[in-house]
Amino acid sequence: MRVLVVTESFLPSANGVTTSVLRVLDHLAARGHEALVVCPGPAPSTYAGFPVVEVPAITYRGFRAAVPGVALARLLDRFVPDVVHAASPFGLGAQALVTAHRRGVPTVAIFQTDVAGFAGRHGLAVAGPTIWRWLRRVHSHADLTLAPSSATLAELAAHGIARTRWWGRGVDARAYHPRHRTSPAGAALRACLLDGAGEGAALVGYVGRLAPEKRVDRLAGLADLPGVRLAVVGDGPSRSGLERAVAGTGARFLGRLDGVELARAYAALDVFVHTGTMETFGQTLQEAMASGVPVVAPAAGGPLDVVAEGQTGYLYAPEDDGALARAVAVLAADPAMRARMGEAGRRRVLPRSWEALGDALLEHYAEAVDAAAAVRHAAWPLVR
Repeated sequence: MRVLVVTESFLPSANGVTTSVLRVLDHLAARGHEALVVCPGPAPSTYAGFPVVEVPAITYRGFRAAVPGVALARLLDRFVPDVVHAASPFGLGAQALVTAHRRGVPTVAIFQTDVAGFAGRHGLAVAGPTIWRWLRRVHSHADLTLAPSSATLAELAAHGIARTRWWGRGVDARAYHPRHRTSPAGAALRACLLDGAGEGAALVGYVGRLAPEKRVDRLAGLADLPGVRLAVVGDGPSRSGLERAVAGTGARFLGRLDGVELARAYAALDVFVHTGTMETFGQTLQEAMASGVPVVAPAAGGPLDVVAEGQTGYLYAPEDDGALARAVAVLAADPAMRARMGEAGRRRVLPRSWEALGDALLEHYAEAVDAAAAVRHAAWPLVR
């Protein structure tokens, strides 16, 4: 199968969209398919043996946004894909869906960014209805729209987006593993992060982009909890403000980490905390659970499907900072509970491999191809 992957985000940007696109490309390569990637520049020239074509882009609030143009249509015509995969389509992806639809090329759109919610967090809540009208128009050109959680599927239905299916996110349980906690490097990292925190202190951490829509300012209320040392992994526009808010608490900032360093940081934690309330899934929750760490997350969106309340962690009322702090405090004070929940969390995510999700995606591609063929047949029935 020939797959044209059009994504609103790609390397070197690190976020959920980029991660899922990379895993899709890895799977396509492993299964012997062909792919071409189109994304905002700058970007690497290849990935997983597939060519990557960058298009002009602008930067807005730390995000790279592609500028649609004629190049995408020309690439589609030259590559002649069997299916177009549009990752989180809004600008460039929207153009890809419209162009492919006009040419009768099957399309699969991946919905994984709450653009309307992000607009609200950036003071543009009034734009929410307009954004949803645009998204409804964009996804009307897709043969299938895939969403990663039941909450997101319900929201899409409420806004009139049809032809949806569930497609989750995988996790690499071999890379994210509790063994990193007791390895020499992991033990050294944990000792460094807890230095001066006092006997029995719990290491409570966050991993992700440090930006307003992630509500990372809420972490400041955890840094002062008795018996808690805060560790923050990631970077972004909210980092400096958060550093000022937790000054004097002993909180540690590790910056952006990847690969084994990131896996080691997850495993070093006693509790993982998620503060954002607009996640369509919550990939970092799965990575923490695979690492054997109990999680605390808002009872909204994707985390509702990921976290088993009271078994792998706690879900708190999304806007209740007190509930967040209380959940963290309970886990921080009970090592035995943390161990039980950490083990249960790992067991919960073990079946969610990227290989299984990749194969499911290929089945969705086949469904889109069949759907597009049915539309063409209905429009031009055979003359007998």
